[in-house]
Amino acid sequence: MLQYEEVLWDEGHGAVAGVDEVGRGCLFGDVVAGAVILPPRLVIDGINDSKKLSEKKRNELYAIITEQCIAWSVARVDAGTIDEINIKQAARLAMKLAVQSLTVPAEYLLVDAEHVDLDVPQQGIVKGDANSQSIAAASIVAKVTRDRLCLQEWDEQFPQYGIAVHKGYATKQHREMLLQHGPSSLHRRTFLKKLFGDV
Repeated sequence: MLQYEEVLWDEGHGAVAGVDEVGRGCLFGDVVAGAVILPPRLVIDGINDSKKLSEKKRNELYAIITEQCIAWSVARVDAGTIDEINIKQAARLAMKLAVQSLTVPAEYLLVDAEHVDLDVPQQGIVKGDANSQSIAAASIVAKVTRDRLCLQEWDEQFPQYGIAVHKGYATKQHREMLLQHGPSSLHRRTFLKKLFGDV
């Protein structure tokens, strides 16, 4: 998981930031990006693509990552903006904002299959969250942040949709609740058109 980082550290880049986003495929809520700079040579056991980890393991790793990293940040882009500029651009914007929010400037970015619109040297890595510890760490931080929004904020705000259970993805339960109640102010209207036509 450190093959890309090792090359950059050997070249003298100390502040290598992994960058990833979560929530791209959801019907509801913000897309959330994370950026994490880990100390050179640090190995955190158990880090992997956040989607492959249990919720308990993600929360444990979130605590370790945020405690041991040099810097970390998350950024959110809301459903209204996603509808305006499309999800790809919204995800890239969230990544850009996350990198800009780091308290230590990143010298190099490792990004999960994307390009961040910043004048910082960077490399996009296909399946980066499974091949780079830094990207996986960013994925975990972003995923835990978004899941907590689903559980603690959005589900309380809109209890009729079951957001705490499906996290805003297009599950059978979520689609049924949308048909019953109609969309909320946090649903992505451009996504719903594919399922329901104009809403």
